[in-house]
Amino acid sequence: MKIPIEEYIKKIALFTDSEYGRMIRNNFADIKGSAELAMLAAPTQDELQQLQRAVAIMTDTEKDNAETLNDRQIHKIASDARIDPAMFAIFINGYAMHCKKIKLDKKQANL
Repeated sequence: MKIPIEEYIKKIALFTDSEYGRMIRNNFADIKGSAELAMLAAPTQDELQQLQRAVAIMTDTEKDNAETLNDRQIHKIASDARIDPAMFAIFINGYAMHCKKIKLDKKQANL
């Protein structure tokens, strides 16, 4: 069973602005965009607040189906929340990957 998006945001908030989080981000920092993925492991306080704003304005339907939001929907939510749409897209994609991993883990456990 997938976790609600509100629980997912709490999960990624664990290492916000922590020394460990900064280490993770520094290890992924490069010009290839890998540091963007580190945002999901260790967001800054500003990033976390932006993501929380976006999740707060999502409708119940958007929250229930967040892993299936398309680019247009993601951009609209980000625009309405006045946050960086690329960062919100990374967050939603991370959530979608998390949901797929849970589904695969459950499927493999039933084999």
